[in-house]
Amino acid sequence: MAEVRRRPTIREVARRAGVSHQTVSRFLRDDPTLRPQTRQVVQDAVDALGYRPNLAARSMRTTRSGVVAIVVPTMRGPERTIEAAVEEARARGFRVEVIIGVDEGAEELSLRARDLLDSGRVEGVLSVAPINASTDRTGAVVDTGEYDHRMRAVEAVSGDADTMAALVRALAELGHRHFLHAAGPQGWRSAKLRQQGYLSAIEELGLTSHGEPDGFWEPAHGMRVVAALDADSPVTAILAASDLIAAGVLFGAAQRGWSVPQRLSVTGWDDMLLMRYAVPPLTTVVVDRESAGRHAMQRLIAAIRGEEEPPPLATRLTQIALRGTTGPAP
Repeated sequence: MAEVRRRPTIREVARRAGVSHQTVSRFLRDDPTLRPQTRQVVQDAVDALGYRPNLAARSMRTTRSGVVAIVVPTMRGPERTIEAAVEEARARGFRVEVIIGVDEGAEELSLRARDLLDSGRVEGVLSVAPINASTDRTGAVVDTGEYDHRMRAVEAVSGDADTMAALVRALAELGHRHFLHAAGPQGWRSAKLRQQGYLSAIEELGLTSHGEPDGFWEPAHGMRVVAALDADSPVTAILAASDLIAAGVLFGAAQRGWSVPQRLSVTGWDDMLLMRYAVPPLTTVVVDRESAGRHAMQRLIAAIRGEEEPPPLATRLTQIALRGTTGPAP
């Protein structure tokens, strides 16, 4: 029979760190008065021993559950945000429940969050989409501000317009003058913003756009865009509103015998892992959803503890990654 490994104790953490067990307790409460040097030696001891707080025991002592919930309206899209939020919560001594309410809108998610708080199971709820709930005596509710209730990116987080404009400028510096934008569905705010950024840069630089056909976030849309071009089309760069659309553009170009990037440069958006391994790898926009998730969880825990909300993120969460599908204009 395999030996059951005993759970390390707070006193063992204290001995390894060379501090008192009261100091370790302060560390686990995220006491802001703890010196950075002390915080680091305790963190090193926690990591070395694999220590995890006994949340059940802490709940009995403090009448707090030590649990937060994350509610999500879909199973697709926010994976990186959720992973980062969970890591942040665990690092601060909280256990996490993830609740997926498929296709639920703001009202349904609000009721779900309220039920969770009223049950006493959780101290706070982080929603990846906006909900109609606020901090009160029963707990705290925070949303990431990253998506609307249909999981469509919003301007405050993704900076879509400015980033798309910067992408056009980058291609113009490579000599491209004739562009096409394979736009996303215009009912989505993120798609509108990306199109606005594209058009503003085209006008600013005196470039030529040969259209902005829109369609859903799927490869078939990108394939149709390429198929509609004349054989002698002057278009040398297609900017797709998503990596999925860009995948269709690449497939459509291959079907027509157009080499990428020699004949046609192609860009996407979202940095899908698989597209990093396309041949050639896709130029895209990387969205730092991890920072958004960590910051949202920091806000939630500050609300739970009655602390001052952390300052807004200081840096843009989008970054252009130039890879193998873009090159000089032919």
